[in-house]
Amino acid sequence: MAAPAVCMGMTAELHSRRTVLTTGAAVAGAAVGAVALTACGSDAPSSGSAAAPPAAAPGEPLAALADIEVGQAKAAKTADGKDVIVTRTAEGTAAAFSAICTHQGCAVVPAGAELKCPCHNSIFDAKTGAVKKGPADQPLPSIAVKVSNGQVVTA
Repeated sequence: MAAPAVCMGMTAELHSRRTVLTTGAAVAGAAVGAVALTACGSDAPSSGSAAAPPAAAPGEPLAALADIEVGQAKAAKTADGKDVIVTRTAEGTAAAFSAICTHQGCAVVPAGAELKCPCHNSIFDAKTGAVKKGPADQPLPSIAVKVSNGQVVTA
């Protein structure tokens, strides 16, 4: 009778190890999934909500107008480190937008007359901030600017 008891004990022990390993793998998988979702998402706006433009004090310089070709855009930062895009819309005029994509909060980059989001391939018009191609469905928030002494400054 001793042998069946040993056999049952081993089965229970193997089952216990198997349960622990299976449970551990499930917990580890859930943790990895949570980290992956956290990395993809952010506190930034998701599709359907507009991002607030960076607040900047009036007169804050963003870029030299001469550094931007007409019809082109340039990445810049506000004095407090917020990402913005400055576009030279005509010879003596410029526009500026938040550089944060309205889809998932990635920083857009200038690409000729367009602004492209490297994360999910949204494309925005560099002159207007309007969405040209989704998944973003909201335009980039504009920042009031003016040209003063050859500088694009916040208005």
